[in-house]
Amino acid sequence: MRLAQRVQRIRPSATVSITALAAKLRSEGKDIIALSVGEPDFPTPEHICAAACDAIKRGETKYTVVDGSPDLKQAIIEKFRRDNELAFEPDQILVSCGAKQACFNACLALLEAGDEVIVPAPCWVSYPDMVRLTGAEPVIVHTSAEHGHKMTAEQLRGAINEATRVLIVNSPCNPTGATYTRADWNALAEVLLDHPRIFVITDDIYEHLHWGAEPFCSLLSACPDLGARVLTVNGVSKTYAMTGWRVGYCAGPVPLINAMTTLQSQSTTNACSISQAAAIAALTGDQACVAEMRAEFQDRQSFVVERLNELPGFHCRPGDGSFYAFPDVREALDTLAVNDDVTLCEQILAEAGVALVPGTAFSAPGHLRLSFAADRKTLTKALDRMGDFLETR
Repeated sequence: MRLAQRVQRIRPSATVSITALAAKLRSEGKDIIALSVGEPDFPTPEHICAAACDAIKRGETKYTVVDGSPDLKQAIIEKFRRDNELAFEPDQILVSCGAKQACFNACLALLEAGDEVIVPAPCWVSYPDMVRLTGAEPVIVHTSAEHGHKMTAEQLRGAINEATRVLIVNSPCNPTGATYTRADWNALAEVLLDHPRIFVITDDIYEHLHWGAEPFCSLLSACPDLGARVLTVNGVSKTYAMTGWRVGYCAGPVPLINAMTTLQSQSTTNACSISQAAAIAALTGDQACVAEMRAEFQDRQSFVVERLNELPGFHCRPGDGSFYAFPDVREALDTLAVNDDVTLCEQILAEAGVALVPGTAFSAPGHLRLSFAADRKTLTKALDRMGDFLETR
């Protein structure tokens, strides 16, 4: 069998692969703590589940229009108005099977072979491979802890050339929790305004799991002059503990939304009709559940970062959002005489029974990603195991 060259250019998602391996080891009877998966450990709020059940009873089990039900699109428009002070029309909205599909649709619609896409790193594992699938090339811009793991205007300017077509930014960031402030966006916008051919995809999926000193600010909220070339991506997965429901959405210029809708019509068609009904309840209902989850994640972050910094050779900077810690373990690698972060993750899984994700998967070698989307007892047990592993090596 001859497989297409485009498939051979990419790798399976590291986070999905490691979580699957952890599940396999569990099924074999091994005691594994999986801190590799990127999903809240809370149940989906009851009122959201009830809305889905009601939709089934009403017989809302048929296709919807490809770009999302009118009621959900209106709820999304209201969400952008309420939370981000952004005004969109229905033809500027597309509902997809998760924010991941929205990002993928955008890459397919915007990129061609020979194009380049700037991706600040550490970055979500899927961005570079999405770009490669289109025939374009990701240009990884390595950020530093000194700058809060955020790309500076100088770095952006230095990465741009004639082939640059798109910039992808995730804020708050998976895996670091770094969040771009209004001032950060304004500095980047000064560069982008000099390069009108560059489009920007902002992935705001962790928007409501943000606890920085300043309120969350999306790029378009800070820089409305870029409206004709910004796609704002979001979804219900992380905010409302709805990862399995598979509903994401985006808002942007009509020509791009139309192109993305056409692509989606030839792939998945609409997102699940029942999930769309649940998403309406999520976006329009009581938001107290979000505040409760956010507070718990913030509390867990303080605990996890403190414990990580007590481990020999681990150095962890707290983020401003998401539910990940991303310690620098280069000192530990040297001390343990371990070749790389991938090998260290394999050893921690095999010997300590804790599943983590190597920083290499996020274009940041020498780091590990730990999800603190687990209860305090589980986190304590996992960190104790990691400490014992390091002390006995």
